[in-house]
Amino acid sequence: MLTDKFGRPMRDLRISVTDRCNFRCPYCMPAEIYGEAYEFLPRADILTFEELTRLVGIFAELGIVKLRVTGGEPLMRNELPQLLNMLTSVDGIEDLTLTTNGYLLSQFAQQLKDAGLNRITVSLDSLDDEVFKTMNGRGFTTQRVLEAIKTASDVGLSPLKINCVVQKGVNDHTVVDLARHFKGTGHIVRYIEYMDVGNRNGWQSEHVVPADEIISRIDAEMPLEPAESNYHGEVASRYRYKDGSGEIGVIASVTKPFCGDCTRVRLSTDGRLFTCLFASEGLSLKDPMRARATDDELRAMITRVWNFRTDRYSEERAASPDSKVAPRKIEMYQIGG
Repeated sequence: MLTDKFGRPMRDLRISVTDRCNFRCPYCMPAEIYGEAYEFLPRADILTFEELTRLVGIFAELGIVKLRVTGGEPLMRNELPQLLNMLTSVDGIEDLTLTTNGYLLSQFAQQLKDAGLNRITVSLDSLDDEVFKTMNGRGFTTQRVLEAIKTASDVGLSPLKINCVVQKGVNDHTVVDLARHFKGTGHIVRYIEYMDVGNRNGWQSEHVVPADEIISRIDAEMPLEPAESNYHGEVASRYRYKDGSGEIGVIASVTKPFCGDCTRVRLSTDGRLFTCLFASEGLSLKDPMRARATDDELRAMITRVWNFRTDRYSEERAASPDSKVAPRKIEMYQIGG
C-alpha cells in the first residue's frame, strides 16, 4: 500500500474537469473578481477525456478506489457523460460520484446514471431564496436546484447528499430549516464549516460556525445521536435522528481538523497533482504525459510525491489560529472541494 510520511494511504482521487462555473459563490469565486472578462483556461490546457482516463487507471493501480468528479461546475464540461462512461471501465475503482451545484442537473441526471455514475452530491447552502441568491452570486432561486434533487433521486442517483457551507451571519440561521426539509427523504445533508480555501474569499475565523454549534441547534428541535463512520478517513462526522428518520453530517475541518486520516489526492483541471486542498504548488502530470512519458514514469512521479507528503495544513492552522501569515493557496474552483 502506498503511504505518505505519516502512514496515510492514498485512497481517494478528486478530479476537476473544468475551472468554469455558472455560480459566483463568494466563498469560492467572488463575482467582483471572476467577472465576465475573467479568462479561464483555454481548451488546449485542459486534460482530455483520454488523458484523464489514463491517469485514473494509473492512480487505481496505486491504490485509489474512490473517485469524485468536480469542477468548477463539472456539468459545464461538454460531453461529461462520455467521460464518466470511460471512467467506469477503469479496473479498481469501486465508487464513482460527482459534486454539482445542481443548476444543470435535471437535464443530465438520466445520462449520468446511464453512464455509470453511482451517486451524487448537490451543493445547496440555504432554502431561503434571498439567502441563496446572495450565496450563489447570480441571483438564482432554489427552485431549479430542488427540482434537480428530485430528478436525480427519481433516476436512482442515491444516496444523495446535500452540501451546505455555513457562514456566520450569512446563512447560519437557516441550517435547521434545511435539515427539517430533507429529514425523512433518505437524503443526507452535510454541513461544512466555512474554510479558508483559496486566497480571495476574505476568510476570517470569526465567520466560522463550529460544527458542535450546528449539531446543537438541530438537536434542540430534532434530537440526534452520533453514528459510526462508514469507513476510515470519512471526512463527515455522522449523526442520526433518534426517531430513525435519517441522518446528517458535519465536516469540521476548522474546529476539528482531520488531517491525520486524510487519504485524498487531487488533480487540477490543467493536470497538476495536489496532495492537499490548501496546497500552494502542484506537480504537472500533463506536461510529461504530453511529452510521451510512459505509464511507469508517471506512476513513479505520483509515488514519489505521495511518499514524501507531509501536508497537515488544517492542524497547523488550528495550532496557530491567530496567525496572520498564511501561504498562498490554489483556488478551490481549480481542484474542487
